[in-house]
Amino acid sequence: MNENKTNINWYPGHMAKTKRLISENLNLFDVVYEVIDARMPYSSKIKDIDEYIKDKPRIIVMTKSDLCDYKETQKWQKHYEDKGYKVIMLNLEDKPNLKPLITQTEALVKDAFARLLSKGVNRDKIRVLVVGIPNVGKSTLINRLAGKKVSNVGNKPGVTKQLNWIRVSDDLELLDSPGILWPKLDEEKVAYNLASLTAIKEEVLPVDEVVLYILKTLDKYYPSKLKERYGVNDITEENYVDVLDAIGKRRGCLMRGGLVDYDKVYAIVINDIKDGIIKGITFDRWENE
Repeated sequence: MNENKTNINWYPGHMAKTKRLISENLNLFDVVYEVIDARMPYSSKIKDIDEYIKDKPRIIVMTKSDLCDYKETQKWQKHYEDKGYKVIMLNLEDKPNLKPLITQTEALVKDAFARLLSKGVNRDKIRVLVVGIPNVGKSTLINRLAGKKVSNVGNKPGVTKQLNWIRVSDDLELLDSPGILWPKLDEEKVAYNLASLTAIKEEVLPVDEVVLYILKTLDKYYPSKLKERYGVNDITEENYVDVLDAIGKRRGCLMRGGLVDYDKVYAIVINDIKDGIIKGITFDRWENE
């Protein structure tokens, strides 16, 4: 990974509380769904998750697979599978096929439930903790599993505020949790990936720097998408203002006198990523890690 260090302290009190509650209630759930964004398979994976879910069986659920660079994200899928994780990629927007996830979940608890049955304890309901950083699609996953809206959905961090049990079926219950991060975002690339894909609130990093990072990343890995959407290429710090002017004029972000409204340009670029208008992108690159 990029070793550039930042000094960003991002640790709202509810995140620490959530981790503590999970650690204190390990006996309440059988399996963990660790939800990560397929567009940033490294940056969106919770760095200290093992400290509080211990050795609970886990499935990594890569959401937003419809928005990622599938070929690039598959490298990460293989990496995690090589480390022993179960990994399932999902597009939650188009009537997703959830059967592989359910089948894998049942397989993970089969032996444990058999041992309990041999001791006279009949467990027929699987309890799953759903955990992940903000805005990776935890609530959407829960709603899809339930077949109806049972959890708040929003494309901004901090929608879920506490642990909530949700009954999906006679065989499955989910424990929804607030989005959580680790105490310090000390890898610069990770911090900017999280900001670019709105996993952390926009005020954590300067918005102009986040937009520059987005444009430079698109220019490096997806120049045709950048050119098609904004009509620009070859982004540098030196020509950044000229690039913003070009985007602003192209998209009509003008104030009186023909001056470009940079705040509107920033909002357009960030929303194009957040709303999935620019598809087929993965910001974590395996060959650079």
